[in-house]
Amino acid sequence: MKDLTQTDADALIAKLGTAAREAALALAEASAERKHAALIGAADAIIASEQAILDANVLDMDFAAEKGLSPSMLDRLKLDSSRIRAMADGLRAVAAQPDPVGRILAEWDRPNGLHIQRVATPLGVIGVIYESRPNVTADAAALALKSGNAVILRGGSESLNSSEAIHQALATGLRQAGLPEASIQLVPTRDREAVAALLRAQGLIDVIVPRGGKGLVGLVQREARVPVFAHLEGICHVYADGDADLEKARRVVLNAKTRRTGICGSAECLLIDRKFYAQHGAVLVQDLLDAGVEVRAEGELAEIPGTVPAQPTDFGQEFLDMIIAAKLVDGVDEAIAHIRRYGSGHTESILTESDATAARFFKSLDSAILMRNASTQFADGGEFGMGAEIGIATGKMHARGPVGAEQLTSFKYLVTGDGAIRS
Repeated sequence: MKDLTQTDADALIAKLGTAAREAALALAEASAERKHAALIGAADAIIASEQAILDANVLDMDFAAEKGLSPSMLDRLKLDSSRIRAMADGLRAVAAQPDPVGRILAEWDRPNGLHIQRVATPLGVIGVIYESRPNVTADAAALALKSGNAVILRGGSESLNSSEAIHQALATGLRQAGLPEASIQLVPTRDREAVAALLRAQGLIDVIVPRGGKGLVGLVQREARVPVFAHLEGICHVYADGDADLEKARRVVLNAKTRRTGICGSAECLLIDRKFYAQHGAVLVQDLLDAGVEVRAEGELAEIPGTVPAQPTDFGQEFLDMIIAAKLVDGVDEAIAHIRRYGSGHTESILTESDATAARFFKSLDSAILMRNASTQFADGGEFGMGAEIGIATGKMHARGPVGAEQLTSFKYLVTGDGAIRS
């Protein structure tokens, strides 16, 4: 399907959305056991479909290479046996989580004779728009299903073949469990007009979750007519305090930058306390240089052989590549001030053995995730014990941090009386 007109795109999304709303009604009443069975069936189907998924991914990799995607973006797109197994494991992990629907969040009695419960309910229909990473197809679908929501997935144009192959496995799980196949739908076109149609689908879609780069998320936030869970960028900082343990700091800094550079939890700026630098010298910067990272350094750090002088625009930059900005700071307060100015509210890590300094860092910053002596690469729903995530939200309303099944619910009040009337 190519070159959709606005009318065509609206009609396509209306068809998907109408089917999704019908499916959402069934999912809201589906038992925890049936949702669990659908997820386990989907995981088994993904393993059984490994070769078909790999073949589809080859087509996507060729398409992406022709488009000139960067090595880090190609890494996001690429699937292999281990990543396919990880997808299936993610589905099983989500299946094993407690059912978030129907949880009693609070309950109390009133002097007027009313017993009131606040109970978790599904949101309804979720639209997910994402780039490159085909595993999002499985993760987003699993979390939506677990939380009793129908989902409409619109993957990146470069990942369409992989996403379709994964979607077929997900549909197998739904069929085996007796749940509507429209519970998980994939927009069957690369046409960008379909994205615009999703964003204006008021009355059909309850929330949009964009997962991708600044361009995509900014577009969604500007043009969406439905609520959005989003973050613009993952400008993650690591601060090496004067009281940091040297060996811990070396491990964490290297992992935070180099494990996978193309994910939103990758460190993009290293802040080093002058006290640490006076004790240990250039070791953290040298480790990064030795690993092949381009270190864009400011001030004294720029005198280290192999570094590149930092430009003002390098701070507050999401590189998503083997590049990091670095500078010296005078203690935790200057580190906090820098992060407040340049951060995106995603994830920051402090390396310190001082409880007081760590407490100040945690209290003074308001990023969605704050860490101590741990790599920013842990900013992931799976690592948080959620099984998977639909994305990292940096807003302050409703969903924040790794968005798992629990955060894909709303709530309603159940009020019980015994002939109670209001005077």
